[in-house]
Amino acid sequence: MSIIYYCRHCQHQIGELPDSHVHDARLGLHSLTPEEAADIISYNSIQNSTYVKTVCEHCQEALEAHPELNLLSNPLQ
Repeated sequence: MSIIYYCRHCQHQIGELPDSHVHDARLGLHSLTPEEAADIISYNSIQNSTYVKTVCEHCQEALEAHPELNLLSNPLQ
């Protein structure tokens, strides 16, 4: 199963671990609460992939430079 990381704000793919045999524990995903996991992780059984939301460098820099964007529901789309 591949693990695909993408930005929660701009939706760009950040990285991929193809057909990874890495367990959630090595990725730190096991430490998420059920609510956090539901928000951050999604599975696609058809594509045999796990999708993980994160924030790309560009969006992180934009949010740090303009903190008021955090008040918007979709600040960088």
